[in-house]
Amino acid sequence: MSTPPPRALLYGDVDLNIIDGSAIWAQSMAQALVAAGCQVTLLLKAPVRTDRLTAPLTRTPGVRLLRPYEDELLPDLGPRGLTPEQAVELITRQDGRSRLDLVVVRGRRLAGLAAQEESLSGRLWTYLTDFPHSVSEFTATATAELTDIALASRFLLCQTEELRAFLESSVPAACGRSVLFPPVVVVPDGVRAQGEVHARTRLAYTGKFAPKWNTLEMTSLPAELERLGVESEMVMIGDKIHADPADWAKRMRKALEGTPGVDWRGGMSRADALRQAAECDFGLSWRDPSMDASLELSTKVLELGALGLPVVLNRTPMHEAMLGADYPLFAGTDTASVASVVARAHADRSVYAEAADRCREAAADHALDRAAERLRACLAEALPPAPAGTDPELPLKVVVAGHDLKFFTRLAEYLESLPGLDVRIDQWEGLRTHDQYRSRELAGWADVVICEWCGPNALFYAKWKRPDQRLVVRLHRFELYAEWPRKLDIDKVDAVVCVSPHYADLTRDITGWPDDKVIVVPNWVDDAQLDRPKLAGAEYSLGMVGIAPSRKRLDRGLDVLAELRRMDPRYTLSVKTKQPWDYWWIWNRPEERSYFERVYRRIQRDELLSPAVVFDPFGPDVATWLRRVGFMLSTSDDESFHLAPAECAASGGVPALLPWPGADTIYDPHWIHDDAVAMAEAVHATVSEGRFAEEAERARSEVVSAYGLSRVRSLWTELVVSGKVPQSTESRSVA
Repeated sequence: MSTPPPRALLYGDVDLNIIDGSAIWAQSMAQALVAAGCQVTLLLKAPVRTDRLTAPLTRTPGVRLLRPYEDELLPDLGPRGLTPEQAVELITRQDGRSRLDLVVVRGRRLAGLAAQEESLSGRLWTYLTDFPHSVSEFTATATAELTDIALASRFLLCQTEELRAFLESSVPAACGRSVLFPPVVVVPDGVRAQGEVHARTRLAYTGKFAPKWNTLEMTSLPAELERLGVESEMVMIGDKIHADPADWAKRMRKALEGTPGVDWRGGMSRADALRQAAECDFGLSWRDPSMDASLELSTKVLELGALGLPVVLNRTPMHEAMLGADYPLFAGTDTASVASVVARAHADRSVYAEAADRCREAAADHALDRAAERLRACLAEALPPAPAGTDPELPLKVVVAGHDLKFFTRLAEYLESLPGLDVRIDQWEGLRTHDQYRSRELAGWADVVICEWCGPNALFYAKWKRPDQRLVVRLHRFELYAEWPRKLDIDKVDAVVCVSPHYADLTRDITGWPDDKVIVVPNWVDDAQLDRPKLAGAEYSLGMVGIAPSRKRLDRGLDVLAELRRMDPRYTLSVKTKQPWDYWWIWNRPEERSYFERVYRRIQRDELLSPAVVFDPFGPDVATWLRRVGFMLSTSDDESFHLAPAECAASGGVPALLPWPGADTIYDPHWIHDDAVAMAEAVHATVSEGRFAEEAERARSEVVSAYGLSRVRSLWTELVVSGKVPQSTESRSVA
């Protein structure tokens, strides 16, 4: 029996009668969802007055248009299209008729209202553009609204890496939910530029006419180019002229209609606009400098590039990352600078060809097949199949119990998403405090119980365990030396999970539990989320995550940094952490306070260290932070696993460890160094000999194969569903 395709509803708070980037997004998103294997219902905001964008969709198998005006789906529909409230009402109504697997929405106000609908929570895929793009605009109200949207969304689709980084740094709830989904470029088959510049050069602009888009200034380009001896024509395609301010709109229309050398061709379908642009020699996406800080990427740049046209545009960090800092068609702030770069490329065919090639290469990653590939990865994450051995009609009943689930939340969310499992959380208020009646009820209900921490929760569920029930306890360093493991009836426990072989051995030695009861399921790294491009110079940046208590040994990290800065002053250390005084149980201990006072005094007074150590706030935005970290230091006295070096490796960095007990059971000895001096020498050799990329690739491959999220989730799924123990530790079942 084949699985039906995922049912997706798509709605953007945009009018598809007006051709602009937002409307084109709706069309291309529908096409990408279909290419990814979805059945798509596109809810239209307004009555269809022109089918320039909707006609291609009516001919696309797998797309159905929902027309609220033509089909009179709601009373009192206004002339400006659906309000966000009306759109959400229709979305929930459609979901009630036939449950949707995902709801893709665009528009902050709309997304905010949809996030309040509990029935849609977890199925929203929110495409974010219209949110504050600067820290000063992030008011408490905006932060609260975006937090609600993030918590209700399965994914937050971000156009650019810059937008994702800013969002995660400003809205902690967005971390782990934000995925990169760049604009989608769909070019009609066979439509390409000729690849050469003509004697009478033509410049193409397609889109809306607005002050900050410099469209009025563009109309003076033919005259500017004529002064430089270049005969030219400005081809302008589109019919949306911003009405505000009124005097500007009048001037814009007058310039379009009466300026010599300007050929205004009005609005047309997307395909026709691309065909006519392909007949030109240059594309234009030149904007007012106030737009340079935008975190959005213009779809027009990519469409024109996909045609093979070189595009004149502003020099911004985003454009430099996309096209290279030496791209020859970056323009300045006035029309003279635009005319100058066009004239240069017009005269020098090698410059023209290089610019065209760069734009074409940049656009290739935004093709429909790449967008579909990204969406398929998201669909696989959001809609996993039922595990073997389960029946969605008779799901396996699973309880996850504990006072602090932060280390298990992602695994619990994954188990909850699996068809064939019914997962309930027994969240204890404290280590010993819980709702005993609810816990007792869940103990009687469950087929499988997972106790996160081997504490009072494990003692409780062991007491009430039935013979036909399985009990799995995950033990951490914290409770290994406490009294609870000694009180636990190990005969009632099917498996005790440790995250490393070293701690599994310690657990067996300390508790005397049977060898086959203590198994290893490692910590996980979210390799997909961490896989982001490093920032320039990251190889000179060391990192440490969490430096309290003192056994984390920040002093040794400073020793490494000092050695490196004697070799090259470019090395720095970024420390992402809470401060020791943020932990009362640390700061109240005289020996801890004395240690940190000495270490911080050293940073202040050492000329090698004081300009090179940065403390970054603790938070979940680790993936963004790691973009600027090349080497992750692990200098502790002891660790049960130490995830930070693995996360750095998954991000494209290099782990660097001192030989704390058990380090070589988790990490390849290649990354483990005898002391701080040896570590510094190894780091500098890697950088100075140009081996950073090679070493980073080796580290990422090792870490992902051992601790990648998909592998660890599979191990947990098999353990929960069938009691299967990972083969690396024990081949037989714990059923």
